[in-house]
Amino acid sequence: MFKSVFFILRIGIAWGIATMLVVALYSGLPLIGQFQAPAILFAFGTMGLVIAGAFSHLHRVRLIAGRVADETLDNRQKRVIEIPLEAGEAFDLVDAAIRELPGAEGVRSARDSLQVRAKIARPHLYGEPPLQRWNPLLWFAPDHNQLQATVTPAGDSGRVTLICEPESPAWSDWFLVDDGTNFENAEAIARAITRRIGERRRGERASAAQTATEKELTEAKLHLLHAQVEPHFLYNTLASAQLLTRSDPARAEAMLGHLIQYLRRSLPDAKDDMSTLGVELERALAYLEILKIRMGDRLAVQVDVPQALRATTLPAMMLQTLVENAIKHGLEPRTGGGTVWIRARPDDGGVAVTVADDGEGFNSKTSGTGIGLKNVRERLRLRYAGSANLSVIANFPSGVAATITVPAAVPSNGAGHE
Repeated sequence: MFKSVFFILRIGIAWGIATMLVVALYSGLPLIGQFQAPAILFAFGTMGLVIAGAFSHLHRVRLIAGRVADETLDNRQKRVIEIPLEAGEAFDLVDAAIRELPGAEGVRSARDSLQVRAKIARPHLYGEPPLQRWNPLLWFAPDHNQLQATVTPAGDSGRVTLICEPESPAWSDWFLVDDGTNFENAEAIARAITRRIGERRRGERASAAQTATEKELTEAKLHLLHAQVEPHFLYNTLASAQLLTRSDPARAEAMLGHLIQYLRRSLPDAKDDMSTLGVELERALAYLEILKIRMGDRLAVQVDVPQALRATTLPAMMLQTLVENAIKHGLEPRTGGGTVWIRARPDDGGVAVTVADDGEGFNSKTSGTGIGLKNVRERLRLRYAGSANLSVIANFPSGVAATITVPAAVPSNGAGHE
């Protein structure tokens, strides 16, 4: 209540002094000045309209802000808003919010200085009343408000200083009111910034949730592969071991030993879906040793994996997938068999693991469906977010070479194990 009374008294006194000066000048005019009635009517009419306009301003501010206080009554509004984005992104967000403000005209933005200036047309709040031109509070009122936003970098965030004010000098605030339009503009921009940040955060959460879901689905498929050793491979191995127990017990025992080693490494680990290059190499070699017993001289294996690289973190079963592809689609269809190479080398801050063969190569009859390689690429994308890749090229003079390149460091969401 006190704020409202003080505001009306302040603007009433300012207009009262101005009216007295006008009346004094009128009274000093020769001949006309002796007629006091027009001066009295002017003084009382002006003050009546001023007081009515002040009450209208108070009422609208109370409707907009829900309270009457110095900061809500003021024609000039200032806001300092912290935006949890890098200064450039914060500038783009503020610039877009200002351009969508109703009545925004002549928006000028300077990205280098992180400033935005604009003019905002004043709305006709109560239409065009016939007595509007007689309202003293509108005699000198500008048609536009103005706005300035400056973004100040603050580490990983941006601090926005927003100023909304009439397009008139500060002394005019003693005589003019803005009917809360600048308070409205400042609050509207603050709401728009909050809404845009909220939308951005929801989009990030949705993207993260989708990525997590995709990752869970991919890893679920992996665990299923872990739990279900390929039936044909297991059946053929056991059948071969059964035959060898009669003709060559030593080879049968060796085959069963390699099968046990392979199964031990192939059982799913519910705690971790990551492994190391060393562990995956043991699994792949156990698999290849079984096949060497079955295929005999048709299969040769060459391994060149330095001991220093064997601790490299690698998604489980990924190397196995490449080895199986080399056997199934490269060497098994070939009468004379061939060689499988497994190599690892440092590669520009990462580690490149290559599985190559000298088999059939890119032959449409033996190339398979490509599901295995597609799953490898998808797992690399989900696990390493673009910092790992799979390349498949023709091997010279024949066959295929598949190379997985992963960061040398352990990713934060997975850890290797021996």
